[in-house]
Amino acid sequence: MKNSSVKSTIGYILKGYPRISETFISNEILLLEQLGFNLHLFPMRHPREDFCHDSVKQIMAKVDYLPTELLLDFPRLLLPNIFLAVKRPDLFKQGLKLAHKRYKRTANLATFKHLLQAGYLCNSHLLKHNSIAHLHGHFAHSPTSVTMFAALLSGKTFSFTAHAKDIYTSNTEQLREKIRLAEFVITCTDYNRRYLEKTAEGLGTPIHCIYHGIDLQLFSPATDHTVCSPPYKLLTVARMTEKKGLPTLYKALRILKDNNIDFHHTLIGDGDDKKNILQLIEDLDMQAHCCCPGTQTHSEVLKQFEASDLFVLACEIAANGDRDGIPNVLVESLAMGVPALSTTVSAVPEILIHNRSGITISPSQPEEMAANITELLTNGNLRAQIIQGGTEHTREHFNNRTLVAALGNIFQKQLEQNRNAALS
Repeated sequence: MKNSSVKSTIGYILKGYPRISETFISNEILLLEQLGFNLHLFPMRHPREDFCHDSVKQIMAKVDYLPTELLLDFPRLLLPNIFLAVKRPDLFKQGLKLAHKRYKRTANLATFKHLLQAGYLCNSHLLKHNSIAHLHGHFAHSPTSVTMFAALLSGKTFSFTAHAKDIYTSNTEQLREKIRLAEFVITCTDYNRRYLEKTAEGLGTPIHCIYHGIDLQLFSPATDHTVCSPPYKLLTVARMTEKKGLPTLYKALRILKDNNIDFHHTLIGDGDDKKNILQLIEDLDMQAHCCCPGTQTHSEVLKQFEASDLFVLACEIAANGDRDGIPNVLVESLAMGVPALSTTVSAVPEILIHNRSGITISPSQPEEMAANITELLTNGNLRAQIIQGGTEHTREHFNNRTLVAALGNIFQKQLEQNRNAALS
């Protein structure tokens, strides 16, 4: 049901837009619009890819990109900040003071870039468009830094959504400060919520757990995956980064090969570790069993789900603390009726309840992974149990229409509070 009473605009500050790997954000924006919310998007970077998902094409929100690089874009950043400093000297001094305090903690020059980006946003947009009543940052690191400074400079309220890497690789004091200044915080797993509440102990800022969810209307599997036979088709959708545990996965696949299990594995995705992963596949002599077609459209991913017998993801905690929350591809896999196996890292057990909606194993254990892959491929009763449990679990807890409606209620209360404050 559309909420026709919503008149104010929410400014969304994003790291990049659109991004193939962040369909959960574009889906959230689209669903909020369908609920009647007006959004204005302020991405900090242009898209990496030259194509986007179909859902992005339906989004009506205006998009204005912020200057990205401190040095290259310095002329574009400087003049609006000078104008802002003249218009609002006291608030600009507060922004400088806050930036200096945050810089002293981390010695990260990006702090001043975020202040300048916020000044640009404030002078060029927020002071010109009174309809923008609230700001929301997606990801707790740089987008929320810009959001926080923009709120301070403009006098507007702000909130943010914290996901995974942005939480666990952030300086704890910096993160706590953002939580203290925000009206509320959204996060996508209960694991994250507990961590953030511990970090924010004593602050009183509401922290809400709202799963990303998926559009269940897009996931109507045409294939019965309860029965499978060799050559088994295994699928992984993941960026080639440390936290995805791909070396563990390929070592497990080598064990399958050594045990004369006939299979083919497809890895969809790209990333900084691509060269190392391709070299590992070659070193393990797995070229005949593995392929890496790179980043694919969502429609192509759905085709891969239809053709697959098992979805495998070897999540690990990276050396810098980076980790997954609940990878959306796990939710999509279960909704497509494809059984999934991953690890006990972070919030993965919130989607893969062991032996009920999926299989979870210890991270960094290729032997354990190989044994459980074999069991899921050959044990028909277990497959049927996991497939049914996974489908029921996603439909009950990961319907993104229900979840975004809950987010919309939180935004609506904030907008009403802001309107009441403006009238008093």
